[in-house]
Amino acid sequence: GGPAGPSGQARLAASRILNTRRRRLGTAMQDARRQRRLLLVIVCVALLLDNMLYMVIVPIIPEYLAAMRGGRGNESGGGNRSRLVARYPAAAGNEDVQIGVLFASKAILQLLVNPLSGTFIDRVGYDVPLLIGLAVMFVSTATFAFAENYATLFAARSLQGLGSAFADTAGIAMIADRYAEEPARSRALGTALAFISFGSLAAPPFSGFLYEFAGKQVPFLVLACVCLLDGLLLLALVPPCAGGARANMPVGTPIHRLMADPYIAVVAGALTTCNIPLAFLEPTIANWMKESMGASEWEMGLAWLPAFFPHVLGVYVTVRLAAKYPHLQWFYGALGMAIIGASSCVVPACRNFGQVTVPLCGICFGIALVDTALLPTLAFLVDVRHVSVYGSIYAIADISYSVAYALGPIVAGQIVHTMGFVQLNLGMGLANVLYAPVLLSLKNVCQMKPSHSERNILLEEAPKGLYDTIKMEERKGKGKSLRPAGETEENNMDFYHRDLTGASEEDCSDYEYS
Repeated sequence: GGPAGPSGQARLAASRILNTRRRRLGTAMQDARRQRRLLLVIVCVALLLDNMLYMVIVPIIPEYLAAMRGGRGNESGGGNRSRLVARYPAAAGNEDVQIGVLFASKAILQLLVNPLSGTFIDRVGYDVPLLIGLAVMFVSTATFAFAENYATLFAARSLQGLGSAFADTAGIAMIADRYAEEPARSRALGTALAFISFGSLAAPPFSGFLYEFAGKQVPFLVLACVCLLDGLLLLALVPPCAGGARANMPVGTPIHRLMADPYIAVVAGALTTCNIPLAFLEPTIANWMKESMGASEWEMGLAWLPAFFPHVLGVYVTVRLAAKYPHLQWFYGALGMAIIGASSCVVPACRNFGQVTVPLCGICFGIALVDTALLPTLAFLVDVRHVSVYGSIYAIADISYSVAYALGPIVAGQIVHTMGFVQLNLGMGLANVLYAPVLLSLKNVCQMKPSHSERNILLEEAPKGLYDTIKMEERKGKGKSLRPAGETEENNMDFYHRDLTGASEEDCSDYEYS
């Protein structure tokens, strides 16, 4: 038993160490604060993957089109390298339409699915839809890796839109739910926006390098592996069988009622308008730079690179300002739209690469201001005017983005062809400048308190768990101070019954000012 003894003891010691580490990991994952941070990481990785996959197919498209034309893709002599730089490769005739439809197919399907995904998220919670979205994105990425024709590429791109409708919406809604207090909510949503920006920035050089030196399949296989790991981490952190949280979730406000809310409509319009310049410039600016200033391939490819840093700066500045002056969220959004409008109008006046990067940086800085200020505002509006369930409200936000990115690849080129690049930019700039004053209507949002109807439902409905009991006690304390003098429990019950039996829109969205 001489040699076996020490080896057996070593195995036993290793087993004990492993069990100790597992217990520590399990304890860490059960800790509410650490769990919240881990979920934020999972969501940020999902958003990063979605935006990288959105742009990573850029260098692949010309190769397929060249193969479909009979192998004329290498005529320029630059090999793949010459095709890695443009956001949307130049093509002729029917190929322009094919490329536009392919790039828009993701946003179009996302636009169609979001109303359903938002309702589904409100009913089942945030973790299962996020897991579904990651699974669909994994299948989409793997399909990209092994696609051999345009039809398969189109199917993979559309499938990505389906996954995004679940993963993006559920992820942002989960952040809003887990980070219910300010300024933590703005900070967490700002972090997610920074990952979105980084994904769009990192995708072209990432895919270009791997595509050049390792083949077209490798970028997609890498992203598929990361997507799989992200899904497994989510499964470990929030097992689908843990349905207690979903059982205690209140019934969310239907998405059509949210869309009819004038404040939410104003925010949704701002999100669409501010993203139109980015969505419309991405497919058109490379050709304009080549024609107007004789830009080289690398200049066209790197035109958007400097804009990443102002975007992150805009997120950081807005989060810090919102922490100190939360009542000015509407102003940060309006300022962002004014900056976007001015920058968009300046783009056609640029005459070289250095000049054109300045307005592009201004556009991305302005978008960061608008997104970082208004995404938390959507959650706050749901909190005070509806029910604090966030699937449908962030489905509306995703619809707002999808409208811009569905139109961009298809419409932008046609506008440039018929009206000109200058008119396109002036129109987008004017739209943003004119929309900025509309955000004044959000000025008093921060003074709102929960509506009568929601407050009464919360007070009258029996709590279903310890967490709910604590929350109800807190809301009761607040509710007493909010209840007008002379209002009786009978009146409250009357409000409650009227809401349940089809109250008018004014009752359902009733609010008070402090």
